Amino acid sequence: MNWNKLEWSPSEKKIARSAYEAARESALAKIMAEFKSKADAVRTPSEMWEIEDYLHHERREIVELFDYRYSQLPLVFARLIRDGHLDESRLAGLSEEKRDIIRSFLSFQARE
Repeated sequence: MNWNKLEWSPSEKKIARSAYEAARESALAKIMAEFKSKADAVRTPSEMWEIEDYLHHERREIVELFDYRYSQLPLVFARLIRDGHLDESRLAGLSEEKRDIIRSFLSFQARE
């Protein structure tokens, strides 16, 4: 099966968008909490610039991870589950084929 050419029904698109947005909010909340913690601990100008570096790095990670092209969603969802930003149960309603592909990516990532 060519996983990047899957067809997505309208209901699957709604489920995918909801899961994606929830995971994105989770990831951003984690970064914001870490940012606040780091900002509260700043005592020197160099520590202030370290926060800027941290935010720059995290922003790049978010942009890279959150790719909402349907051809990429199975891989994105697998990474989000692996990273703890998404519970697989939020994907209930996707076809079994799509969920199997996501699980196979998870299995592959676990071996890395």
